[in-house]
Amino acid sequence: MTQNQIDESVDYLNKRGFENPEIGIVLGTGLGQLIDSIENPIEAHYNHIPHFPLATVEFHTGKLIYGTIEGKSAVVMQGRFHLYEGYDFLDITYPIRVMHQLGIKKLFVSNAAGAINLEFKKGDIMLIEDHINLQGGSPLAFKNVGEFGDRFVDMSEPYDLQMRQKIEQIATKEHISLKKGVYASVVGPQLETKAEYRMLKIMGADAVGMSTVPEVIVANQLRLPIVAVSVLTDECDPDNLQPVKVQEILKIAGETEPKMIRLFKELIKEL
Repeated sequence: MTQNQIDESVDYLNKRGFENPEIGIVLGTGLGQLIDSIENPIEAHYNHIPHFPLATVEFHTGKLIYGTIEGKSAVVMQGRFHLYEGYDFLDITYPIRVMHQLGIKKLFVSNAAGAINLEFKKGDIMLIEDHINLQGGSPLAFKNVGEFGDRFVDMSEPYDLQMRQKIEQIATKEHISLKKGVYASVVGPQLETKAEYRMLKIMGADAVGMSTVPEVIVANQLRLPIVAVSVLTDECDPDNLQPVKVQEILKIAGETEPKMIRLFKELIKEL
């Protein structure tokens, strides 16, 4: 990855009309309905943006959408990249660097995750307060990382405290039950064994998924304030574990998403 590549991606998007977005949004698996809220949308498919990776997962559509949400300009990633698709950490986080250079000042991230905390149920939304990186690497571990920001990035508070407090207040006002917890990020794509779920619980994870952490690390390097939520799509009880079907995960994500959209839209309105 070079600065020239990022410049070329940004130049292409600027020419398409992606002008000074204030907010960047990353939509997780099964969470695409937010795009219906974008006014005057402009689309750029990943395969047309210079140096952009391509989305390979069948239910990730693979485009950047620019437009207005609640009066604020935003750029939305519909379809993200994962280690389990064969991408590396630089591919996965490249769009965050591009959105940052486009001008975003805040980053909103969503994902679908499994509930490790047995007090949480499928269909719940969890505000991510902290994370555990179990993906076996870092998006900052490359030779010329110093050209893009600090190499040794502080992660004592990776998720913005102010935005977390605001989203909690919004959830109370909107009568949306909002859990809070720690997100563990694994490689996937296989789901976890009973023993792995027990291990994750001992480690202090409340939810587990296969994304988000690389993007959050890079956003912290770029000093971008982040708010992130998990839509909990299955319950990971090792003593009563049932086989999980991907279609069921997508169904729960789709049913829960309107609540997540309300939280995001109200937060955008207040920023």
